Amino acid sequence: MPNRSDHNRNQGIRVVAIGGGTGLSTLLKGLKRYTATPAELPTTGPYISDLTAIVTVSDDGGSSGRLRRELNMLPPGDIRNCLVAVSEDENLLSKLFQYRFSSSGDLEGHSFGNLFLAALTAMTGDFGVAVKKASEILATRGHILPATSANVALEAIMDDGSHVVGETKITASERRIVELKMVPADPEPMPQTLQAIADADLITIGPGSLFTSLIPNLLVRGIPEAIAASRAVKVFICNLMTEANESLHMSASDHVMAIYAHGGHGLFHYAMVNSEPVSATMKARYAEESAEPVECDLGAVEALGVKCVAGNFLDESEVVRHATDRICHELIHLAENRPGRKVAMIQPAARS
Repeated sequence: MPNRSDHNRNQGIRVVAIGGGTGLSTLLKGLKRYTATPAELPTTGPYISDLTAIVTVSDDGGSSGRLRRELNMLPPGDIRNCLVAVSEDENLLSKLFQYRFSSSGDLEGHSFGNLFLAALTAMTGDFGVAVKKASEILATRGHILPATSANVALEAIMDDGSHVVGETKITASERRIVELKMVPADPEPMPQTLQAIADADLITIGPGSLFTSLIPNLLVRGIPEAIAASRAVKVFICNLMTEANESLHMSASDHVMAIYAHGGHGLFHYAMVNSEPVSATMKARYAEESAEPVECDLGAVEALGVKCVAGNFLDESEVVRHATDRICHELIHLAENRPGRKVAMIQPAARS
């Protein structure tokens, strides 16, 4: 990884995006549009010179869970989605990597992308190396790093005092999560992960499932400390909707407090929170799943020492999604206006 002095001469923005699930891969698709290689450096807009995703690896369900149990490897699902998100030919690879076998044999339910990563892991003997090789093969515009190379599981302590082990069982529980733990505790991070955080100009956490996509990254030894020590602009991207089994009735400030309870205070400078009302139709649809819009309690967020960036970050179609273009534009603006920074410029690439 290039050192800080190289970066100062280049003046692009180094971005680290932390999370998991569809939230992280969707954000990466937007950030990819701002990436540039040294040969692509005209001077007409801010650009990202280095994009790194740090991805949780605690999934134990579906194809990922089966491969994890059968091959004793880390779950590839979230990693696969992130690789597709930052690949050069996103449309083709998305169709290929997300293809699921529908035969009635052993392949049923497995995605091609998961099997691809499983094969590379078997060949290299190391999941982290396999992900790096996959990035090279796919000519990605970003680096994908597992938060840890350890074989970890999640343990949740619920509001009735019960303990639930395993991501699938946690998400299926109807009890409120009070505390999340990693088993084994304090797993080692990948060295590249801590280096990427130390070198970053912009660090994002979210969007994503609060207790199964975001907080697990902060339970890896050294990651929250590295974020707190970083000189980067640090931004929490709050979810649009609550989740019945993870964040029911939790406001934006409740999300921040839950993250701080697990990773320590002072991890964010900003929290990006949607303040645009969700349509009545969508509210009714999500209410069937016991989900609701996350309240933008701006004053409570700022009382935690976090500047709340409230705005219209909402897109509605068949589901509620973040308006990735607006989110990424705001993120780049925050990084570009970091005190003491001078950022070179290019136009973001057109959507594929």
